Amino acid sequence: MAFRIYTRTGDKGETGLFGGKRISKDDIRIEAYGTVDELNAHMGVVGDRLDDQDLVAFLRSIQSDLFTLGSHLAKDPEKDLPLPPLPGTRISEMETMMDAWDEVLPPLTNFILPGGHPTVSAIHLARCVCRRAERRVITLDHAEGVDQEVIKYLNRLSDFLFMLGREISRREGADEIIWKP
Repeated sequence: MAFRIYTRTGDKGETGLFGGKRISKDDIRIEAYGTVDELNAHMGVVGDRLDDQDLVAFLRSIQSDLFTLGSHLAKDPEKDLPLPPLPGTRISEMETMMDAWDEVLPPLTNFILPGGHPTVSAIHLARCVCRRAERRVITLDHAEGVDQEVIKYLNRLSDFLFMLGREISRREGADEIIWKP
């Protein structure tokens, strides 16, 4: 028999964690890793919109990292199971890129609105989902505890996405939209 994607085991509103434990699909743990998964999909959209293949490759490495973060969040916390290690150097790589962009971008003197170019809008949407993922993971951390590197990673990634949006605006010659209250 061929592998089927559907199992019917979630038809009553429960899903299984890595390790077998069944929990409700609206559990904060599911919300946390589900939002990281949503962020991963948005990162794919951003990568698909870019022409800079080095930057696309870097975004694909972030997508792989997000899959790893999701695996840590999807694990039954009561079981000691083997997982891929959390990314060790990506945060410093993001910081290095942000610092380089900061050298060439105009100083930020106003709040900016998402938009100005379709790719920039997609990046800001990913940034917003990243912030939501971070909030969901923090809620999970308060309830059950989470490796602090996951929170740190998501926090830095949202900063990176903000700066990426500014950098792509610069590269595309798009005006940043200044917030005028």
